[in-house]
Amino acid sequence: MKAMILAAGKGTRVRPITYTIPKPMIPILQKPVMEFLLELLRQHGFEQIMVNVSHLAEEIESYFRDGQRFGVQIAYSFEGRIVDGNLVGEAIGSAGGMRKIQDFYPFFDDTFVVLCGDALIDLDLTAAVKWHRAKGSIATIITKPVPREEVSSYGVVVTDDDGRVKAFQEKPKVEEALSTNINTGIYIFEPEVLNYIPSGVEYDIGGDLFPKLVEMGAPFYALPMDFEWVDIGKVPDYWRAIRGVLSGDIKNVEIPGQQVAPGIYTGLNVAVNWDKVDITGPVYIGGMTRIEDGAKIIGPAMIGPNCWICNDATVENSVIFEWSRLGPGVRLVDKLVFGRYCVDKTGATIDVQAAALDWLITDARQAPPTQTPAERQAIAELLGSNGNL
Repeated sequence: MKAMILAAGKGTRVRPITYTIPKPMIPILQKPVMEFLLELLRQHGFEQIMVNVSHLAEEIESYFRDGQRFGVQIAYSFEGRIVDGNLVGEAIGSAGGMRKIQDFYPFFDDTFVVLCGDALIDLDLTAAVKWHRAKGSIATIITKPVPREEVSSYGVVVTDDDGRVKAFQEKPKVEEALSTNINTGIYIFEPEVLNYIPSGVEYDIGGDLFPKLVEMGAPFYALPMDFEWVDIGKVPDYWRAIRGVLSGDIKNVEIPGQQVAPGIYTGLNVAVNWDKVDITGPVYIGGMTRIEDGAKIIGPAMIGPNCWICNDATVENSVIFEWSRLGPGVRLVDKLVFGRYCVDKTGATIDVQAAALDWLITDARQAPPTQTPAERQAIAELLGSNGNL
């Protein structure tokens, strides 16, 4: 069976992570989110998978290649062009990407599934496809019920009693929502749906194709299913996903490494004197990371591989990406550290290099900062940080 993963978006709402990592490659405890999708597709018999790529396409292609080591076959459809020898992404919309593949050579010749490449899901795709076919549907949206107070964060799908889609509401006010079933970005299509997508133009599934199907009165349905779905559309979503995995709330993701103490997991060769640090799980520490004496880590927290946590530093409820060095006495609470950026859980970002805070947070591969304690204190007082971020 055939499927498509949508992987061409720039991921602007997950910056700064997506400056250098495309959304499908965002790691959930060292494993790209798209890898979980491949495992799900393979489990349900979808072994021929098209991936449309654009932003940082080479990162996705070089990791997944032809899919052989994941037990599937993968091919890529690049959306963009080459300028001065560099790939420049120019995404053409989710539906436009489907049409581009079909125009190249008819790939979609039977019922197929389309998944957004930036969500963790645990869905019975086999049951969903069976329902879709039984309905005689040309297109089916998999929806998920959410508490009414959360509908304003999502696109709401409105159906009749038979499940036929009648309308959409994009992030409606709670009191105006006509449904509590939201669009999860998981779709089942028949090849005929491609006849309603124009060639060579930017065209979106949710914004263009679906309204057209409703207007035509096409057999277009929504199937509400109760399943695990973790959307990583924004930095706070990613934050919740990591917390959910570490806390055991997300069941289909195993914490990697070895458990060295209750709730504390590590990769290979972590340098730490366990009797001279204070670590409270759930915590994951990546391989070849150094934790100096006096450091304190309070979970849920993830510290990536090849990091360096200096003496008396504190990491609490935070996510630290690989190759990060936290200076002595630094206190990070509710923060995400990615390269030169420090992000709070609302998504507000500090460029630590531009703010002259690279004595607090820097790349672990660089020599330790040379500022004197007096200079550090002066900068801290000026910024009102006192070493805290």
